Amino acid sequence: MSDTNRVDQGRSPDSDAPAGRVAVVTGGASGMGRSICESFAAHGYRTVVLDIDGPGADEVAEKLRADGGTALARAVDVTDRDAVFDAMRQVRAAFGPIDILVTSAGLVGFAPFTEITPQDWQRIIEVNLTGTFHCAQAVIPDMVAAGWGRIVTISSSSAQRGSPGMVHYTASKGAVVAMTKALAREYAASGITVNTIPPSGIDTPMSRQSQQAGNLPDNATMAKAIPVGHLGSGDDIAAACLFLCSEQAGYITGQVLGVNGGSVI
Repeated sequence: MSDTNRVDQGRSPDSDAPAGRVAVVTGGASGMGRSICESFAAHGYRTVVLDIDGPGADEVAEKLRADGGTALARAVDVTDRDAVFDAMRQVRAAFGPIDILVTSAGLVGFAPFTEITPQDWQRIIEVNLTGTFHCAQAVIPDMVAAGWGRIVTISSSSAQRGSPGMVHYTASKGAVVAMTKALAREYAASGITVNTIPPSGIDTPMSRQSQQAGNLPDNATMAKAIPVGHLGSGDDIAAACLFLCSEQAGYITGQVLGVNGGSVI
């Protein structure tokens, strides 16, 4: 079996990750998604790294296994519904039913409102909203059958406060928040919790690319606008995600848990 497909059995799951619990993370090859994968694996979850960047996903999964975790990777474009469902079937074949989904795959966009093309609008919606829809539909039957599940969507503080020059992005993430709340109500009786984390001021490769393009100020400038006085990291998002996916968070659903250093209250 190739390194890409190999499933190594690492450390035994701890008390927060009962044996057999499977966590799927989209956008897991970099940034917040990678940090979330690392946190899950370190706590004994069987971790699945999904990303459109196949080699990047392979690299992350190999690192998780080298560190003693249990992981596999699949190259998936979340806008391709057939590919998403096929990837989830492969996950079940390797690990069993899916217990946890974190939708971290996302695409950012910057443009004055009147310059947003229909193509730009559609692409942002397809990745951020429709991709989340595909992934959730693909895994929820497993969770319903088990009577237990955790879904965490990654939205954005832009959806809470509005961001000029990012109307398409803001609209897509606002819809993710609304979808999260609706799913939480629909599946609460099935033992499934659905929550969203809207990050703000997180230092990621995506934010650095936006800075280089002149769409965001530098880190020092952004930090001045954050009450705690510094940017956050992917580890901050991962910590919140790990809690929301734990047994201890079973009475929390439909919530918006801001991880933003106090910049949105």
